[in-house]
Amino acid sequence: MKIFGLLIVAYLIGSIPSGVWVGQLFYQKDIRNFGSGNMGTTNTFRVLGKKAGIVVFILDILKGTLATLLPIIFHLSINPLWFGLAAILGHTFPVFAKFKGGKAVATSAGMLLGYYPPFFFYSLGIFFILLFLSSTVSLSSMIAAILVTISTIILPVIFPVLLPKQDWFLTIIAFAVTCFIIYRHKDNLKRIKNGTESRVPFGLFKAKKEKTKK
Repeated sequence: MKIFGLLIVAYLIGSIPSGVWVGQLFYQKDIRNFGSGNMGTTNTFRVLGKKAGIVVFILDILKGTLATLLPIIFHLSINPLWFGLAAILGHTFPVFAKFKGGKAVATSAGMLLGYYPPFFFYSLGIFFILLFLSSTVSLSSMIAAILVTISTIILPVIFPVLLPKQDWFLTIIAFAVTCFIIYRHKDNLKRIKNGTESRVPFGLFKAKKEKTKK
């Protein structure tokens, strides 16, 4: 009963619509009415700017982290990834925002931070390298998710400092979350295919743009 109750708490933590609340409280804007209409980090950056985007990014990560740490805080002998998964579902289908949420990338990263911090920073590094190369958040998120899933299998063998033990449940969760992230980005995939996906002013795209101006 305690486990079930904490799973609900984890879902409610994930359901906190960080982007919506930050927009409404500090900018008097509902970001769901602007840009892509999504309440996640990328649309927050696009609509509200860098400061708000960074705040929402951190908050969305912390949602996954706090939820994943719940069984550790309450001394429960259960895999903490169940609670991280509950937070991811909460972020994607938030009860506080009419069940229309974000794409689960930052909250999924937060789950990894709660599970094993070195693996989180490794995963974050992959994402930012891809973002630097592509200047496209959606593409970077999807490829990073795939590479992180593969890494759950190979890192314990070749570089256990980043992930010391083989946890097949982590691999299964990572695979499931990756499929879910790709599905949530289906509209982005169409825009990537058509060459109309928006880019961020970061990385090679920014450098190329500045070079063109000169």
